[in-house]
Amino acid sequence: MHQVRLFFVALQFFTRVPVPRWVGFEPAWLQQCARYFPLVGAVIGGFSALVLWGALQLFPATVAVGLAMAASVWLTGGFHEDGLADSCDALGGSVSREKALAIMKDSRIGSYGALGLILVLGLKATVLLGLVDIDPVLTMVAIVWAHVASRAAPVWLLHALPYAGDAEHAKAKPLAMQISGPGLAIALALVVLATIAGAWITPENVPEMLAAVVVSAGLTFYMQSMLERRLNGYTGDTLGATQQIVELGALLTFLAMAPLFPAD
Repeated sequence: MHQVRLFFVALQFFTRVPVPRWVGFEPAWLQQCARYFPLVGAVIGGFSALVLWGALQLFPATVAVGLAMAASVWLTGGFHEDGLADSCDALGGSVSREKALAIMKDSRIGSYGALGLILVLGLKATVLLGLVDIDPVLTMVAIVWAHVASRAAPVWLLHALPYAGDAEHAKAKPLAMQISGPGLAIALALVVLATIAGAWITPENVPEMLAAVVVSAGLTFYMQSMLERRLNGYTGDTLGATQQIVELGALLTFLAMAPLFPAD
């Protein structure tokens, strides 16, 4: 029952989905629930994929992709996109660690943040359009898988890096604590399960998923190295940015590999 409660805490933290009243809340649960971030990603990705499927029955692919992306942003309240913009503003220029952390606390968006959002969201839209042209079912699988895997990446950072800011004044103080090895193992196991499920739905696309695993891991390690070098750790904003970057990288991999392994 406690594990179910932790999942609902994670769902409530990242989405607009209402949770049962009996779930309650304790600050320590926020750190413990990180293990279920990928499962929350499955909910968000599944919702986006269903909107894409329904929209394709009524609208051109361009409109369907836009609606699918809007659905995921609406469900999360732009939570990760906000982190991406703040991280781009803070890390886009050559500023000191202290200045970068101060920029992240500023609610205003700068030129680096605006450009980052435009480029990432624009690329995501064009990649999804390319995937829809190849295979709508593969596109839906790719969306869900990318949402799952990209939310395991921040869990890795929570385990591998210390918090870079002032933990006493963190917006989500429990998340400023490193998670345990077992918690990380559960998050990674959820990615494995998502990969197995995707392989069962579209067995001909296993090579794409395996390549996406490699790319997602590579981007996660890159973000770890960069954040360690620039900030000596992570912040909440950089976790959101990592999710967006890994999600885009996974989708790009599916698109790049799909023509090499066409369905029969």
